[in-house]
Amino acid sequence: MKQALILTCMVFVFTSSFAQKFNWNKNQVIAHRGAWKKNKFPENSIASLNEAVRLGCYGSEFDVWMTADKVLVVNHDAEFQGLTIEKVKYEELLTKTMSNGEKIPTLEAYLTAGKKQKTTKLILEIKPSLISKERGIELTNACIDMVKKVGVLDWTEYISFDYDYCKRILQVLPKAKVAYLRGEISAAQLKADKLTGVDYHYSVYQKDGWIENAHQLGLTVNAWTVNTAPEMQWLLAHNVDYITTNEPELTFEELKKTPVKSGWKLKWADEFDDKGLPLSKNWGYDVGGKGWGNNELQYYTEADTTNVKIVKGNLNITAVEANKENSKYTSARLVTKNKFDFKYGRVEVRAMLPKGRGLWPAIWALPTDWKYGDWPKSGEIDIMEHVGYEPDSVYGTVHTEKFNHVLKTQVGKGVKINPYNAYHIYAVEWFKDRIDFFVDDQKYLTFKNTGKGAADWPFDQNFHVILNLAVGGHWGGKNGVDDAIFPATMKVDYVRVFQK
Repeated sequence: MKQALILTCMVFVFTSSFAQKFNWNKNQVIAHRGAWKKNKFPENSIASLNEAVRLGCYGSEFDVWMTADKVLVVNHDAEFQGLTIEKVKYEELLTKTMSNGEKIPTLEAYLTAGKKQKTTKLILEIKPSLISKERGIELTNACIDMVKKVGVLDWTEYISFDYDYCKRILQVLPKAKVAYLRGEISAAQLKADKLTGVDYHYSVYQKDGWIENAHQLGLTVNAWTVNTAPEMQWLLAHNVDYITTNEPELTFEELKKTPVKSGWKLKWADEFDDKGLPLSKNWGYDVGGKGWGNNELQYYTEADTTNVKIVKGNLNITAVEANKENSKYTSARLVTKNKFDFKYGRVEVRAMLPKGRGLWPAIWALPTDWKYGDWPKSGEIDIMEHVGYEPDSVYGTVHTEKFNHVLKTQVGKGVKINPYNAYHIYAVEWFKDRIDFFVDDQKYLTFKNTGKGAADWPFDQNFHVILNLAVGGHWGGKNGVDDAIFPATMKVDYVRVFQK
């Protein structure tokens, strides 16, 4: 009898230890104040928490304050419908109602609702007290006590704009996941103070190497508050761990599109976040006139802000009317040669093209070492070309010894789009057996390796990226040049090169 009782107790202890089975969602999406926006739920409501869970977000973020009578409530702003939370009693807050009929949630009620599921983390933000630092520490301690009381230690991660609050959490809960929000403290200092992550505005991460450095230190990297597709794609390309967003549905859609999802890893990029000339560590220039083999009319200048300049996060390549060395126009042709050469990978460029008859903007790649001889023997990859007299089309093309425009055997295809009024993403994915061409993630052309040698397929060597805006030429100037269009500018948001 005694042995049977002992055995029963052992089974109970064993099964109880495995009773809590978690399957946290494995994605980068944290719903900011819950998933409230699309369905017009109140922010920081239990309804918005439940929607974040339904969507499958990694986490649902929420904000905590303490009332004058020390009740912990969930709300983003210091005020709730005209009442300053820290200066009123909880019963006064209950006189107000959210748009869906909910009362302001207590932290206990919010955590209890969150405990009903085991897939979405609860990201608890402790709001800095407007009254005193001491009251803020009291709030921090109270939040920890409530998390323990409800039994959601495994569910909960912590963030705050007050660094002392973050350190206090770790004093009480050394194994807690804690990230700081304000943005001024280095990754090295965060690591030294035993924080587990950084949660800064995404603009902080646009400094060279910020994310990489944080990862090397073992910190997780979260970005707030990110609500547009380009920002999301930038962060995903740069391997951010989490994105806090008011648009979780959009973020999930962008997750499907990101090259990282398909196994690509960012190897080189220029996001053009500086000012003035593009960074010399990334770009060189092809300089001169004399037609460039295509009877082009421009002279390409070197590091001249008339023709190339970074403005508001875009590389502007501008063609102007200006006499220089027997050329009527000047423009720029930027190259990554000797800056970043690569063999195989995904190249994507987000750009808006200039409008006008006689313009010939191009995003393309040439071999660095010309392994098989001069053009076209060593190949050319035209990621995007556009000629102004065809205002509704862009082209992707491959040139080799056997397939080229001189022989009229080039392999290429046009896509009908409006390239002038919005940015489009032009990309190629280059493998050993093929090159695929894309516009806005829609594949429209594949050039296959025939296996018959370099005359067909010289694409087994390093290439480099070229960005230029030509004027005139055999193709671009086929119908002449309209001088009323100048100055004309191609805007490039970014250039990214990925490899498997």
